[in-house]
Amino acid sequence: MAKKEAVRVFLDSNVILSGLLSDKGAPRIILDIFSLRLPFLTGVTGRYNIIEIERNLAKKMPKVIPVYREYLPKINLEIIPVPSLAEVRKFYGHISDKDIPVIVSAINGKADIFVTGDKKDFTRLKAKGSEPLKIVSPSEFIDIVFPDILKNIKGRES
Repeated sequence: MAKKEAVRVFLDSNVILSGLLSDKGAPRIILDIFSLRLPFLTGVTGRYNIIEIERNLAKKMPKVIPVYREYLPKINLEIIPVPSLAEVRKFYGHISDKDIPVIVSAINGKADIFVTGDKKDFTRLKAKGSEPLKIVSPSEFIDIVFPDILKNIKGRES
């Protein structure tokens, strides 16, 4: 029997940052899930997102940077390189320019699901029929993944 591929889940900067700064809520649960290194989930984010997170932390909360640097490896995210200008160009006019490198990173990372706290920023992609992957909020992602986690736990108990 062929082994099922892990679902690739791209985490937007706001999900990572929110999860790091709060010990409650869906973003924190998501980071905790990825720290478990479950075989059926692969966490992904972009180098562009990491740069954005570090820039925001340096500007607004520099004392949090050591915690961020300690915790980031624990959530075991695959980091996708910053997309090229040629890759970014085909999305101009579909979504905000600042969001284009994020969605291209998710596509380049072969993500099945894109988790963002700013789902509305990506609705124009869906409206134009060019949504290349499933875009969900953190709480929607939890609703999607929890049945698989429970099934996996029950399977281990049998």
